Amino acid sequence: MDIRIYTRDEQAKGQFGVGEIVENKPIGFPREGSAVTRVGPLFYWAWAKSLKTFEIPLHPHSGFEILTYVLDGTVGHRDTLGNVQRVTTGGVQIMQTGSGAHHAEELSQDSELFQIWFEPHLRAAVKRPPTYNQYDHEAFPVDGEGSVLIKRIIGPDTPIELVTDSRMSDITIPAGQSYRLSLPAGYAHAVVVVFGDGSIESDELQEEQSMTRGDFVVASSDSDSELVYEAFGNTPLRLVLIQVPTEVDYPLYRK
Repeated sequence: MDIRIYTRDEQAKGQFGVGEIVENKPIGFPREGSAVTRVGPLFYWAWAKSLKTFEIPLHPHSGFEILTYVLDGTVGHRDTLGNVQRVTTGGVQIMQTGSGAHHAEELSQDSELFQIWFEPHLRAAVKRPPTYNQYDHEAFPVDGEGSVLIKRIIGPDTPIELVTDSRMSDITIPAGQSYRLSLPAGYAHAVVVVFGDGSIESDELQEEQSMTRGDFVVASSDSDSELVYEAFGNTPLRLVLIQVPTEVDYPLYRK
């Protein structure tokens, strides 16, 4: 079992325009200075916030499966496939970029989002036609384990199942409570703390590690394990958690 916590200062930074959109990047592009360059097929993860309404103009993508999760506000999308759409808080846009498409994104003022890139077998992916889909918050199942709420975004019984082996959840743990989650052998949890303070602990290590808003947590294990996520203090702990294999049976893009 290995658990590492990366603070905002250890993550890459980015911006669009002259600072209309600012980004913290738990997983950055090459030469951006991120402490984490990838987690298995999880290629890129940016937390973007718009200080003003701003459009990122048309630009190309191919191969990757690109997910935009709106934490707050409104995000517009247009692409060369003919889609012109808007998605609001809790909604998701997903582009399986395949053989290639151009798209543009507009963030309304004070919007926040995660943009996350998953990497399938690119040699096969670029032979598939590109697709775009979007889903409002209400499309996703929300489960309760006690008073812990788990919104399932990628995986079985969700509207999104990617080619890339992955699962994704948005988890809110009430103050003073905990949530236990299995970590299969050969997989990793990649977690961003959206708000709150808390800790992560494994039965194997029996050592609690603290985490706070903006931290990026990567936990991996070679054997089936259990992790406990706990909320401290008087506020809930909100985590966006992605599970991916640490290794895949196809070549990954060389970063």
